[in-house]
Amino acid sequence: MSGVIITTPKGTRSKLFLMIFHGSMHGKDFVFYLKQLKRHLAGRKLLLIWDGLPAHRAGPVTEYVQTQQKWLKLARLPGYAPELNPIEYLWSAMKTKDISGLPVRGLPNLKQAIHRSRRRINGDQKVLTGFLRASGLY
Repeated sequence: MSGVIITTPKGTRSKLFLMIFHGSMHGKDFVFYLKQLKRHLAGRKLLLIWDGLPAHRAGPVTEYVQTQQKWLKLARLPGYAPELNPIEYLWSAMKTKDISGLPVRGLPNLKQAIHRSRRRINGDQKVLTGFLRASGLY
Protein backbone atom coordinates (compact mmCIF):
# COMPACT_ATOMS: atom_id res chain seq x y z
CA MET A 1 0.00 0.00 0.00
CA SER A 2 1.22 3.48 -0.74
CA GLY A 3 -0.22 6.75 0.45
CA VAL A 4 0.37 10.47 0.22
CA ILE A 5 -1.31 13.26 2.13
CA ILE A 6 -1.82 16.05 -0.39
CA THR A 7 -2.20 19.50 1.12
CA THR A 8 -1.73 23.18 0.41
CA PRO A 9 1.35 25.12 1.60
CA LYS A 10 -0.66 26.25 4.64
CA GLY A 11 -1.80 22.71 5.46
CA THR A 12 -5.43 23.25 4.49
CA ARG A 13 -7.71 21.27 2.18
CA SER A 14 -5.79 18.08 2.80
CA LYS A 15 -6.66 14.82 1.08
CA LEU A 16 -5.33 11.28 1.22
CA PHE A 17 -4.28 9.62 -2.05
CA LEU A 18 -4.01 5.89 -1.40
CA MET A 19 -3.37 2.83 -3.58
CA ILE A 20 -3.22 -0.80 -2.56
CA PHE A 21 -0.59 -3.04 -4.11
CA HIS A 22 -0.35 -6.81 -3.69
CA GLY A 23 2.96 -7.85 -2.15
CA SER A 24 5.97 -5.62 -1.60
CA MET A 25 6.28 -2.43 -3.62
CA HIS A 26 9.04 -2.29 -6.19
CA GLY A 27 10.34 0.60 -8.28
CA LYS A 28 7.96 -0.03 -11.20
CA ASP A 29 5.01 -0.07 -8.77
CA PHE A 30 6.04 3.27 -7.36
CA VAL A 31 6.43 4.74 -10.88
CA PHE A 32 2.86 3.59 -11.60
CA TYR A 33 1.72 5.21 -8.35
CA LEU A 34 3.45 8.51 -9.28
CA LYS A 35 1.81 8.49 -12.72
CA GLN A 36 -1.61 8.02 -11.13
CA LEU A 37 -0.84 10.78 -8.65
CA LYS A 38 0.13 13.11 -11.51
CA ARG A 39 -3.21 12.44 -13.23
CA HIS A 40 -5.02 13.09 -9.96
CA LEU A 41 -3.24 16.44 -9.49
CA ALA A 42 -4.36 17.59 -12.96
CA GLY A 43 -1.52 20.00 -13.68
CA ARG A 44 -0.76 21.10 -10.13
CA LYS A 45 2.77 20.92 -8.75
CA LEU A 46 3.85 18.69 -5.89
CA LEU A 47 6.61 18.71 -3.32
CA LEU A 48 6.84 15.07 -2.29
CA ILE A 49 8.39 14.44 1.11
CA TRP A 50 9.27 10.78 1.42
CA ASP A 51 11.28 8.30 3.40
CA GLY A 52 14.11 6.03 2.32
CA LEU A 53 12.01 3.03 1.25
CA PRO A 54 14.10 1.02 -1.25
CA ALA A 55 11.30 1.32 -3.85
CA HIS A 56 11.69 5.13 -3.68
CA ARG A 57 15.38 4.86 -4.58
CA ALA A 58 15.06 2.21 -7.31
CA GLY A 59 16.46 2.90 -10.78
CA PRO A 60 13.08 3.16 -12.55
CA VAL A 61 11.88 5.69 -9.95
CA THR A 62 15.02 7.81 -10.24
CA GLU A 63 14.75 7.81 -14.03
CA TYR A 64 11.06 8.72 -13.98
CA VAL A 65 11.46 11.49 -11.40
CA GLN A 66 14.24 13.10 -13.47
CA THR A 67 11.81 13.46 -16.38
CA GLN A 68 9.06 14.99 -14.21
CA GLN A 69 10.77 18.02 -12.71
CA LYS A 70 8.18 20.49 -14.08
CA TRP A 71 5.55 19.25 -11.63
CA LEU A 72 7.42 17.10 -9.08
CA LYS A 73 10.04 18.13 -6.53
CA LEU A 74 11.44 15.72 -3.93
CA ALA A 75 12.59 16.11 -0.35
CA ARG A 76 13.88 13.09 1.51
CA LEU A 77 13.36 12.57 5.21
CA PRO A 78 16.40 11.69 7.33
CA GLY A 79 17.19 7.99 7.66
CA TYR A 80 14.85 6.14 9.98
CA ALA A 81 12.82 9.05 11.29
CA PRO A 82 9.22 7.77 11.23
CA GLU A 83 8.17 10.46 13.72
CA LEU A 84 8.82 13.06 10.98
CA ASN A 85 6.67 11.26 8.40
CA PRO A 86 2.95 12.17 8.52
CA ILE A 87 1.99 9.02 6.63
CA GLU A 88 3.29 6.92 9.54
CA TYR A 89 0.64 8.56 11.76
CA LEU A 90 -1.95 7.64 9.15
CA TRP A 91 -0.86 3.97 9.12
CA SER A 92 -1.00 3.90 12.91
CA ALA A 93 -4.51 5.37 12.98
CA MET A 94 -5.75 2.94 10.34
CA LYS A 95 -4.27 -0.05 12.13
CA THR A 96 -5.49 0.83 15.62
CA LYS A 97 -8.91 2.33 14.84
CA ASP A 98 -10.18 0.80 11.62
CA ILE A 99 -8.42 -2.52 11.13
CA SER A 100 -7.68 -3.65 14.69
CA GLY A 101 -9.84 -6.63 15.60
CA LEU A 102 -10.95 -7.16 12.00
CA PRO A 103 -11.94 -10.82 11.56
CA VAL A 104 -9.62 -12.68 9.19
CA ARG A 105 -11.73 -13.26 6.09
CA GLY A 106 -9.18 -12.79 3.34
CA LEU A 107 -7.73 -9.96 1.30
CA PRO A 108 -11.04 -8.68 -0.15
CA ASN A 109 -12.32 -8.07 3.39
CA LEU A 110 -9.08 -6.28 4.33
CA LYS A 111 -9.23 -4.10 1.19
CA GLN A 112 -12.82 -3.10 2.05
CA ALA A 113 -11.74 -2.12 5.56
CA ILE A 114 -8.86 -0.06 4.17
CA HIS A 115 -11.18 1.75 1.74
CA ARG A 116 -13.66 2.47 4.57
CA SER A 117 -10.79 3.82 6.65
CA ARG A 118 -9.62 6.05 3.77
CA ARG A 119 -13.14 7.47 3.36
CA ARG A 120 -13.40 8.15 7.10
CA ILE A 121 -10.02 9.87 7.23
CA ASN A 122 -10.59 11.88 4.04
CA GLY A 123 -13.87 13.09 5.50
CA ASP A 124 -12.18 14.62 8.54
CA GLN A 125 -9.81 17.54 7.88
CA LYS A 126 -8.88 17.68 11.57
CA VAL A 127 -7.51 14.13 11.42
CA LEU A 128 -5.42 14.81 8.31
CA THR A 129 -4.15 18.09 9.76
CA GLY A 130 -3.34 16.22 12.96
CA PHE A 131 -1.05 13.84 11.07
CA LEU A 132 0.77 16.82 9.52
CA ARG A 133 1.08 18.62 12.86
CA ALA A 134 2.26 15.50 14.71
CA SER A 135 5.13 15.19 12.23
CA GLY A 136 6.21 18.78 12.85
CA LEU A 137 5.62 19.83 9.23
CA TYR A 138 2.88 22.29 10.25
